[in-house]
Amino acid sequence: MKAEILPRDFYLQPVQQAARNLLGQRLVRTIAGQRIAGIILETEAYDGEQDQACHARSGLTERNRMMYESGGRAYVYFTYGMHWMLNCVCAPAGYPAAVLIRAILPTENLDFIRQKRGGVPEAHWCDGPAKLTKALEIDRSLNGADLCDPRSGLTIEKGLQIRDELVKQTPRIGIQYSGEPWVSLPWRFLAAPEAIRSMPGI
Repeated sequence: MKAEILPRDFYLQPVQQAARNLLGQRLVRTIAGQRIAGIILETEAYDGEQDQACHARSGLTERNRMMYESGGRAYVYFTYGMHWMLNCVCAPAGYPAAVLIRAILPTENLDFIRQKRGGVPEAHWCDGPAKLTKALEIDRSLNGADLCDPRSGLTIEKGLQIRDELVKQTPRIGIQYSGEPWVSLPWRFLAAPEAIRSMPGI
């Protein structure tokens, strides 16, 4: 069966809804014709200039410019002087909202991922946002990549339907600087990998 890439309209739904609905979808990195992929397990929503945890809280800058593009683009940024982070822009052009992809369950080309994560136990290959970008060789070159275009090297395909009872919501991580109500909003969504492994389609 041919893989179905998520359509542009998917990324135009409210960002919190997009963050929830990205759980179970398949993140695919294509390098020299080979697919490296995994099921999305954890996300966080960031919603506009009013969101004090969002990169757009101070308005448009050169760094966050991609957040202001139309939904369906990758926003990849560098943090702590060492890590790349992957986000999906999820709003109409001009409104800066994005979903941070925080974890995936590797499902394709595990040898590639094993090499990239040399010495790390398999359970921890991709259980963090900086870990998954290292595993899938995602860096600044993919900032602005069209997630709806199979030629871009980075796409998200329709994956699994994860039932609500398998999804947990919590406050976002590492945003204490943003103050309330932003610190406490339950805009982090996650599904347990052990629940996903038992589902058909993995």
